[in-house]
Amino acid sequence: MKFRKLVFVSVLAIVLALSISAASDDRKDDVNDATIESSDYSSAQGRWLLQTKRTRRVTCKKFPGICDAKGSPGPQCCKKKCVNILTDRQNCGKCGKKCKYNEICCKGKCVNPSFNKKHCGGCNTRCGNGEYCVFGLCNYA
Repeated sequence: MKFRKLVFVSVLAIVLALSISAASDDRKDDVNDATIESSDYSSAQGRWLLQTKRTRRVTCKKFPGICDAKGSPGPQCCKKKCVNILTDRQNCGKCGKKCKYNEICCKGKCVNPSFNKKHCGGCNTRCGNGEYCVFGLCNYA
């Protein structure tokens, strides 16, 4: 008898949790991939049983203004994504220009931070006069 009550309470709790999760609308706004959702429900069945979602993405190709929104990765649109061509390794300086595996994108140019005197260890980290960049650290010769 206790087992039946335990099973009944468990099933009731699961049904309650599923109906609460179906009723709640916890969408997070993502500026880069804004979504518009629509749902189809069957009137004969329970709403939470046959819930299906279709998602359509709003891209910067059709709406370039979303790249200027607060929190956007960058103001340029490359391959339907908002990017900053001054810092993005996949689109350094222009769309589609990729940096090599040992390079980073600084001010729209691919540089090697291990040996570049103007970008030693990171962007805009200059070595002083008489110093050389060796493995990302400024050292005297």
